[in-house]
Amino acid sequence: MTFPIGIVDIAPVDIGLFAIFLLVLILPFRVKRVEHNLELFLFVMGAAAATIASKWDLELVLTAVEEPIVKGIVPAVLIAGLVFFYGRRPFERLMRRFLRAVPLKLAVFLIVAILGLVSSIITAIIAAIFLVEVVNLMPLHRREKVHLVIIACFGIGLGAALTPIGEPLSTIAVVKLAGAPHHAGFWYLMKHLGVLIIAGVLGVAIFGMFYIGKRTAGVHAADVHLVEGGVTEVFVRAGKVYAFVAALFLLGAGMEVLISKYFSHVPAAALFWVNMISAILDNATLTAAEIAPALTQAQINAALYGLLISGGMLIPGNIPNIISAGKLRITSSEWARLGVVMGLVLNVIYFIIIFVLRFHPVLPI
Repeated sequence: MTFPIGIVDIAPVDIGLFAIFLLVLILPFRVKRVEHNLELFLFVMGAAAATIASKWDLELVLTAVEEPIVKGIVPAVLIAGLVFFYGRRPFERLMRRFLRAVPLKLAVFLIVAILGLVSSIITAIIAAIFLVEVVNLMPLHRREKVHLVIIACFGIGLGAALTPIGEPLSTIAVVKLAGAPHHAGFWYLMKHLGVLIIAGVLGVAIFGMFYIGKRTAGVHAADVHLVEGGVTEVFVRAGKVYAFVAALFLLGAGMEVLISKYFSHVPAAALFWVNMISAILDNATLTAAEIAPALTQAQINAALYGLLISGGMLIPGNIPNIISAGKLRITSSEWARLGVVMGLVLNVIYFIIIFVLRFHPVLPI
């Protein structure tokens, strides 16, 4: 049975998936137990979505089990965590010298800008792990550390898309557009998105420099140190990231029904705003569902910009968010208070540039 609305038939499956979508969007902010057990909650929601959409098969199970490891996410978190754990004393000394030599505002700008721009080479995962270790040493109160992490994750989420090795979204986009008519190669995303992405990273870094700088008082570099934790904590954190990423694969598989039916064929301007759903869904899954050779370059640009910006709004939107929030124990509510506002402002700015001013710069590479 379906319920016709206009030219779209809304099936019971669609209603069930929309209900899960709303639960994922609302419960982490309204129920403390959900907020404090976000990995388990998302895993349950992902399993429910896959069940409602009849997506369960051996391939999905293997994907959820293997991909967090095969894509290098969990190994990178684990290895980098161990490296920072055993090398924290030299790293702490190095950061103390850096923070004594560089004014705090400039340090914030450099951290956000450099990590955002190099994340396309060192990967968003490594950039995020490095970020949280650096922020732990910043002369900031906890609230300012949380704000700095959120701002930097916007920069990392944008910058990592410049090459296919930066994050899964960029890898999938280049692979899907490798043939005619786009013939996407290694520098395809840099060519078509590079100017506005680099401008976005630098803009976010400038915002962070003033926003964090004006809120900091009474904490000095000599007063800070790395947050201590045993080796067990490193493995626990890697396990939580594993569960989080596996849950996103399940959730994305279930939501493919809605994506393909309602979101994949909308105009570019509307798709830009629709892709705010990447705040709670894996943007790589959305990229796989939406990006196709038949799209025009303008449609591709609009879809990717929407996914990249909105991915920073909430914790599940990006791997860097997940890693950073887990390490610093940032709650969904804490992230949303700044993340949602930043995402909305950036979306409006990019929408004006792309669709009102029709500015589509292409690099000659």
